[in-house]
Amino acid sequence: MAENQENIASENTAEAPAAKRRAHRSQKVGTVASDKMQKTVIVRVDRLVRHTKYRRYVRRTSKFMAHDELGATVGDRVRIVETRPLSARKRWRVVEIVQKAAK
Repeated sequence: MAENQENIASENTAEAPAAKRRAHRSQKVGTVASDKMQKTVIVRVDRLVRHTKYRRYVRRTSKFMAHDELGATVGDRVRIVETRPLSARKRWRVVEIVQKAAK
């Protein structure tokens, strides 16, 4: 009986660190539209949405301000990940430069 209680106690402590793991963070891939700020870029993310009436696919664009430590320039394809609020409008961070812009 005492061994069973010890096993249960050890299982509970083993699960506690796993429960504190970081939640899944949303990722998007887009094109850098502006790099005029210091350590901040504006990333344009395109998605295709089906039109309700005409049943054709329409391109919708969203722009996100992202923190950039990697030095991305205009035209680069970058991967951004959701993060804590860094400023009034900045909630994304550049994780990697997927493809550099052609010169």
